[in-house]
Amino acid sequence: MKKWMLSLSIAAGVIGLSACSNAGGESGDVVVETKAGNITKDELYEAMKDKYGEQALQELIYEKVLADKYEITDEELNQKIDELKQQLGANFEMALMQYGYKDEEDLKETFRTGLLQEKAAIKDIEATEEEVKEYYDHYKPEIKARHILVKDEKTASEVKKKLDEGGKFEDLAKEYSTDPGSAANGGDLGWFGPGQMVPEFEEAAYALDVNEISEPVKSEHGFHIIQVIEKKEKKPFEEMKKEMEYQVKVSKLDGEKIQQAMERELKAADVDIKDKELKGILKEPEAETGTEEK
Repeated sequence: MKKWMLSLSIAAGVIGLSACSNAGGESGDVVVETKAGNITKDELYEAMKDKYGEQALQELIYEKVLADKYEITDEELNQKIDELKQQLGANFEMALMQYGYKDEEDLKETFRTGLLQEKAAIKDIEATEEEVKEYYDHYKPEIKARHILVKDEKTASEVKKKLDEGGKFEDLAKEYSTDPGSAANGGDLGWFGPGQMVPEFEEAAYALDVNEISEPVKSEHGFHIIQVIEKKEKKPFEEMKKEMEYQVKVSKLDGEKIQQAMERELKAADVDIKDKELKGILKEPEAETGTEEK
């Protein structure tokens, strides 16, 4: 699934230069002038093609072909961004920079291509009524929590005592917590769901009522004092059935199924790459056959 995690800004730049170089025969347009000589659009296109061409063109072909058949709404993209913001909290902007995204819009474009591939791939996946019901039965809505992480049980007990005596959670988190990502924000971990935290933390957090503070909880990271701030409601099955069915199908996806879906979509779109040097980028390498006799 990592194939769709490519840089769309680079891809757009490569193809954009290609379009410019072919428009009106102005293939020798100068983009940089120097005393040592000029750099033309053709030269820049060839340089970018050599470095990024295969990945960038593959990405743009996928997006062009899939967007013609499948729709990704602004609501879906905004939901993805909101989920990520909830999970990362104050670290969202830092994460954008760390992974090379210019801004939210840049991230949305990556999500858009991923969701397009996802929708194309689940077209071939089935989900039975029993599977959907089982998924719903085990489904846990997201919760929002904060914690204070310390190295030893003695310190954890001291922190818990101060909380019981009326100490403010956010102040004690800033003073004691060894988790720098959340300590500066009063211990806030944002929203999270099953599988996103270590098992001991998850089990303890989901067992708490809203605003309840846990006893010290030991994990591989140390000792946690946890407080659940909010819990999302688990809606009736019929209201969530469509969403649950989608999630069951997505859970069955793997790289091979996604690749098969892409091959199907590209074949149906009759893709013809005109640039000879990029002609074979969509072909999967043939599997090697053994020569030994059985």
